[in-house]
Amino acid sequence: MSADGNAGGTASREQGSNVLVAPDADALAAAVAARFVTRLIDAQSGGRVAHVVLTGGRVASAVYRAVAESPARTAIDWGRVEFWWGDERFLPEGDAERNATQAWDALLSKVDVDRAKVHEMAADTGQGAEAAAAAYAEELKAVPAFDLLMLGVGPDGHVASLFPGFPQLAVDDTSAVAVHDSPKPPPTRVSLTFPALAKAAEVWFVVAGEDKADAVQTALAGGDVPASTPKGTERTLWLLDNAAASKIH
Repeated sequence: MSADGNAGGTASREQGSNVLVAPDADALAAAVAARFVTRLIDAQSGGRVAHVVLTGGRVASAVYRAVAESPARTAIDWGRVEFWWGDERFLPEGDAERNATQAWDALLSKVDVDRAKVHEMAADTGQGAEAAAAAYAEELKAVPAFDLLMLGVGPDGHVASLFPGFPQLAVDDTSAVAVHDSPKPPPTRVSLTFPALAKAAEVWFVVAGEDKADAVQTALAGGDVPASTPKGTERTLWLLDNAAASKIH
């Protein structure tokens, strides 16, 4: 699923200009990893610092592991990459369920990142998710745009921690919000808002599994799910495995 339609010798098929489909989740992870490396190299051209928004979950962790294992990773100046997160589970520092913990385990600890450029959302230290969201929104004021924003999609069509029917969908005056009573555990989270997600040059939806197929189809048809909203200012890609793409018409 690289630019020439292949990743590691695994063929993929392209539907339209923004949907690319890999045979299975493993092939998807390998293909997205190859694109990830290429995108960071491109973003760093001319000496720029690249700004990347990471996501969490099983598929994302597989992508990060594939990046860490790729010989091409050495072409990236990891000290000139600013890492951000689209959302975070509001849990204690180092909790295995935190997206940041998973990213450190799979990738960040294996490359020479500048820790000052790794912008984790605050862990739960008793200060409250509202304070954590406000602090992240303040930090984001220094970022005019993201080069790459990666998003997963839930079976209900949520992205980041923006869930269907939740009031955070309508927030337009800040970059990050607290989320309570999440329909999936843990109940408390911090999430970027739609205005923050709209700051990305490229938005990649990385989705695997048949349980996501309805949400993918609805979002691509412009239906009423959160995943239908984020768009890259330059490009929007849906990077899917066959199962997640099975209901696209």
